[in-house]
Amino acid sequence: DGEGMRKVALARDGKSGRALELWANQPAMQLYTGNFLNHTKGKGGKLYEQYDGFCLETQAYPDAVNHPEFPSVTVRPGQVYKHDMLYKFSF
Repeated sequence: DGEGMRKVALARDGKSGRALELWANQPAMQLYTGNFLNHTKGKGGKLYEQYDGFCLETQAYPDAVNHPEFPSVTVRPGQVYKHDMLYKFSF
């Protein structure tokens, strides 16, 4: 909830104490859980399994162009589009 730059997510690993805060100025966020990772080869040959990672993607409201009650996502020529995100890591 809210407008402007604000904390929109907090993820914490109870075992290690690592934490991630995500701050953003967008009204919505997509969460990708890594559900479809299945022996996916990554950097350095590491194999990633289901749920080995996640992604938080801030954005405007999905399908906003089809909902007049949502804020507009149309950017016209000459308009400035600003999308800010800040990741804060701690342990």
